[in-house]
Amino acid sequence: MKLRFLKLAAVAAMLVFGGAAYAQFNLKKAGSAVAKAAQAVTLTDAQMVQYVKEYIDWMDAHNPVTPADNPYTKRLDSLTAGLTSVEGTPLNFKVYDVIDVNAFACADGSVRVFSSLMDIMSDEELLGVIGHEVGHIAHKDSKKAFKTALLTSALKDGVSANGGVAAKLTESQLGDLGEALVNANYSQKQEKAADDYGYEFLKSHGRNPYAMALSFMKLKELEQKQGYGKTSKVNQLFSSHPDLDLRIKRMSERAEKEGFTKPE
Repeated sequence: MKLRFLKLAAVAAMLVFGGAAYAQFNLKKAGSAVAKAAQAVTLTDAQMVQYVKEYIDWMDAHNPVTPADNPYTKRLDSLTAGLTSVEGTPLNFKVYDVIDVNAFACADGSVRVFSSLMDIMSDEELLGVIGHEVGHIAHKDSKKAFKTALLTSALKDGVSANGGVAAKLTESQLGDLGEALVNANYSQKQEKAADDYGYEFLKSHGRNPYAMALSFMKLKELEQKQGYGKTSKVNQLFSSHPDLDLRIKRMSERAEKEGFTKPE
């Protein structure tokens, strides 16, 4: 039986759907303090690398990662074969066997795809979603979001370091960081750029880029099927994203203009 994703959060990129029947993510309340400009200076690239690794290691340890011989893992491995890095950042992919429909990317190149998302997507649609996530890494969106969340939550009182090595985050700080990341928003400009990256990603892999529009259509169908209203958590999580109808229209019109047809 699939479990619920333990959301001490993700710099989630595109998709987050959680039904009322699902168990709740394990979150702690984050502080409301805003990072001072001086704090951004004190956080070095080396410290960022350490904090991101600590975060994604915690995520992998607290969520059910599918083993190498699992069909989900084999499918993801097949789709991402040869995809080892982007803009100098090494990539790694894993599947969380959970009931949530989601995928997210972290600044260190970690991409996590949820099995329930894989259940509803064709290979081309799923590859488009993966391309979108990789786009956030390539454009440094994930790094910026993580740094902002880190400085406004776990490290809101400043960076603690010994000889330049960042202090290990406590469970409480990880909780604060997770809450901040859940509430972090990409700009519509960033989302559109990631959509375009996913579109070109499909083309570069010899796939029909119309699949970007189809992936959004499936998300919209799921949204409607589960009856989310304007005040639902799902819509709040989508608040920073361009409207799904607009994304469908933009991607389908682009594909048709370039001579691609909608798959049957």
